[in-house]
Amino acid sequence: MASMRDIKRRKGSIQSTQQITKAMKLVSTVKLQRAKQRAEQSKAYFNCMYETVNSVLARTGGMDHPYLKAGVSDKKAVIVITSNRGLAGGYNSNIVKLITKGSFKKEDLEIYAIGKKGKDALQRYGYTIKDENSEIIEEPSYVDAMEISRKLLKSFADGEIGEIYLAYTGFKNTVVHEPKLLKLLPVEPSPQEEQAAGKAMMNFEPEDDEALNMIIPKYVTSLIYGGLVEACASENGARMQAMDSATTNAEEMIDHLSLMYNRARQGSITQELTEIIAGANAIS
Repeated sequence: MASMRDIKRRKGSIQSTQQITKAMKLVSTVKLQRAKQRAEQSKAYFNCMYETVNSVLARTGGMDHPYLKAGVSDKKAVIVITSNRGLAGGYNSNIVKLITKGSFKKEDLEIYAIGKKGKDALQRYGYTIKDENSEIIEEPSYVDAMEISRKLLKSFADGEIGEIYLAYTGFKNTVVHEPKLLKLLPVEPSPQEEQAAGKAMMNFEPEDDEALNMIIPKYVTSLIYGGLVEACASENGARMQAMDSATTNAEEMIDHLSLMYNRARQGSITQELTEIIAGANAIS
């Protein structure tokens, strides 16, 4: 059995760690409230944008437009949204697994990293980091999403990449976060939308090319921004859960060490009493 001094030292160390996890939980809770509000406020708009564009494109009748067909390049750009800090459970590793355990070939991917944890992990696996904007995730804005969209659309138009994907963590509620991989370009209407469209074709005003040149960039920007906002809320929710679990585990360990300390103390007292009684009997 460990000595009383060792038990006391370990208990003090765990109590110090527990204070840190409690503080981190409180900070994450405050950040979550703000991020959750932004995610919930914007979710309806971005869901509507996604469904509307899918519905429109399902009625194009096989229109020949650069944004609707894969590029000549085999390269695939993936926007990977993770966090800059750890201690968030499996939040970051789940996104990395989407890439490393998926059907993508490593040599075909170009990673546009948002978040240092995802960038560092994929770099260790040997993936090509084409661009990094880790500071964006701290306070995501629509302007940031617009700039990323502009870069990717230019590369797509220039034939440098043939497909664009978004890997992020979708926010359902405080405790449920779902890793997602979403294809941004070329835009492919869902089978449900194509079936619902039937034979009703879409008439564009102005010309179809001009209309899609305005619609698709806004569509891509909106999905990127939606991913950033949901990922930010998911990160804080995951960290709050992780710190809550760590605090609970620390409390259980402290209780266990307190019991061990009391047993060791009682054993020490019993031993001292036994020695005193034995000494008194020897004298008498």
